[in-house]
Amino acid sequence: MSTLYTHSDENKRLTWIYITGFLVFVIGVGYVFAAAMDNSVILYVAVIFSVLMSFGSYWWSDKIVLGMSGAKEITHDNAREIFHLVENLCITAGLPMPRIYIIEDSAPNAFATGRDPEHGVICLTTGIIQKLEKSELEGVIAHELSHIGNRDILISTVIVVLVGFVTLLADWFRHWAFWGGKDNDNNNSGQLRLLLIIIAVVLSILAPIAAMLMQLAISRKREFLADADGALLTRYPEGLARALEKISADQEPLEAANRATAHLYFANPFKGKNVSKFFMTHPPVEERIARLRDLNVN
Repeated sequence: MSTLYTHSDENKRLTWIYITGFLVFVIGVGYVFAAAMDNSVILYVAVIFSVLMSFGSYWWSDKIVLGMSGAKEITHDNAREIFHLVENLCITAGLPMPRIYIIEDSAPNAFATGRDPEHGVICLTTGIIQKLEKSELEGVIAHELSHIGNRDILISTVIVVLVGFVTLLADWFRHWAFWGGKDNDNNNSGQLRLLLIIIAVVLSILAPIAAMLMQLAISRKREFLADADGALLTRYPEGLARALEKISADQEPLEAANRATAHLYFANPFKGKNVSKFFMTHPPVEERIARLRDLNVN
């Protein structure tokens, strides 16, 4: 039987293995495109543009997401019970107190954002506060605090940069190949150049899809890690498991969610849609619950 500590360590190792593989994949795709175009300048421009755009999104990510979700900040005076629940968990975890926001929506869900623990944000729907028992809500909040403590927003931003880079580069290459891509060299390297162009065209179609699948795989792995760390924080995995059961059984979709923010939420905010596991933003709820109930708190 797994312990909380071994489960958390395993998830951390797998996450960094995925990220390393993602980096190698991106570098390989960039190299093939640059070789096929015989122009490294376009590669540098794409990298700089993607980094600058993603840097801005990362720096103001909390404001952007909260604005898109219609969330309102609460204080100790108008939500003492929630404030104290978050505060006690932060003391246990050794984390700074995050700002707390509420979304007026009866669908039960939650998310965390903020670029680092010093700028962390916990956002809860009114539905999750009303429908969960205290131990269940504590498990959800511990899960979201684990995202903040593990700097998942930073990792997610790095992955967004890489996915954006691959997609942008693939688009540019397809335009070059169909409108301006010609081999002007009349030497023995012509056949090799043609082979590189064929490979690059195939990559330009498949690479963005592969990059997105890698992004979703890492996102799902971070959810498993936050589940394990959240259970470690409360010392009560059953509370988090029961919260997952209640939220998954509630079929009310979250009106404030959209495709851009769906991966942030504690559970899939879009209910009643069957999606292949490869394209899911979250791991299957049944698997998350089974893992939590397999954990040993001793």
